[in-house]
Amino acid sequence: MKIKVFIALALLFSIRVVAQQTYNIKKFGAVGDGKTNDAIAIQKAINTCNAAGGGQVVVPAGHVFLSGPFDLKSFVELRVEGGAKILASPDESLYTKSAFRENKGEGTIWIGGEKLEQVSITGSGVIDGNGISFMGEELSDSYVLKPFNVVDPRPHLLTLIDCKKLNIDGVTFQNSAYWTVHLVGCNDVSISNITLLNSIKIRNSDGIDLDHSKNVRINNCYIESGDDCICLKNRREYEEYGACENIVISNCTMTSSSCAIKIGSENMDRISHVLINNCNIRNSNRGLGIQNRDEGTVSDVVFSNILVESRLFTDVWWGKAEPIYITAYPRATANNKDAGWRLPKGQTKGKVGAVTNIYFSNIRCTGESGVYISGESRNKISNIYFDQVSVLLNKTTKETGGVYDRRPSNVEGLVKSSIAGFYFENTGYVSLMNSAVIWGANKPAYAGKAIEQKNTADIRVVNFHENKNAQ
Repeated sequence: MKIKVFIALALLFSIRVVAQQTYNIKKFGAVGDGKTNDAIAIQKAINTCNAAGGGQVVVPAGHVFLSGPFDLKSFVELRVEGGAKILASPDESLYTKSAFRENKGEGTIWIGGEKLEQVSITGSGVIDGNGISFMGEELSDSYVLKPFNVVDPRPHLLTLIDCKKLNIDGVTFQNSAYWTVHLVGCNDVSISNITLLNSIKIRNSDGIDLDHSKNVRINNCYIESGDDCICLKNRREYEEYGACENIVISNCTMTSSSCAIKIGSENMDRISHVLINNCNIRNSNRGLGIQNRDEGTVSDVVFSNILVESRLFTDVWWGKAEPIYITAYPRATANNKDAGWRLPKGQTKGKVGAVTNIYFSNIRCTGESGVYISGESRNKISNIYFDQVSVLLNKTTKETGGVYDRRPSNVEGLVKSSIAGFYFENTGYVSLMNSAVIWGANKPAYAGKAIEQKNTADIRVVNFHENKNAQ
């Protein structure tokens, strides 16, 4: 009997040892001097770990590992230790694989992976996209984008396609030249405790993009990015993966030159069942945005317990300091550079789907513009609910205000207008309860009414307050 117990314990121990097997990339030839391209060594370690049935690939502390593109594999945990950095090589010739299949004009893949399962990226180290090295001249609030021929070499930092059971925890992602964490058709994803630090001057430097992905949790993250911090979308290049749904975002702090949390603008399917709670948005352009431009729909989204601080940026960036923003217009036609691959194949004109059942609860907004809701027609935006939403309008920058931004669409993009606390145009049913508009000590010269309505079907206002004398 004792022999059987011993054998059983030995088997359990051996299984545990295999599960904890580690593969240090330096043992596979990685130099870590910040100059040598260590991509081959990193890939060899990952491949060996995968072939052995899985384990942990370790990027050891105290080194900078310069690297060209490499791919993750199933059952591999890439662990970047504190004090370690993986740095994208600045050699543009290394980046040849398109991030969007046959659409080669919107960046390439640096760290990739497709049709994987049980993949993790962990540790307290840094994964650095070396983004500035891919930029042109620095301007006051942005960088000039370099011209390119067919392939835009700017690498997306992490692109994972059709992956199941994905875990990203603790790592710092920074300095991406394009999108940072792009998940396409992924299912059962946890992103937690990450720090994501992109230059707020780099256009297209999205933080986290959930593209046709499902059952995703994003928790306890800090994100700074030039473009959207967290974006939900359905790109046409990956249409076979279906809807983006069952998303939970909580306890995150964000800053963006575009929109902190955006749904759209690419959406050719359905985005639904989204919960966004307990977030802090600071010094951003837009705060919470739903920007529908394609035939896909957006429904059943709840925003709750959020602080939004918005300010004006230049016209380089979409947005005019709207703390809450919902628009539904067909995108610009094919002769506009924004259209391209976004329109249905063979078509030169698109259509827009409906935005319905959207809830805002306990939101405190402070900034240089108000809530903006505007659609192509009343049936495109309906059943929008506001409860305990306050908007304090106060001028804080020298940028010109008095403009609503509907870009990119087939209508006038930048519309000069007085700015209301709550603006509703071409909407169906809207409920505004227990809410307020507060005019700050530096009330903007372009300030308009507390509530502005144009061609609205049904607006229900209960217990609304306007404070004209706030200090």
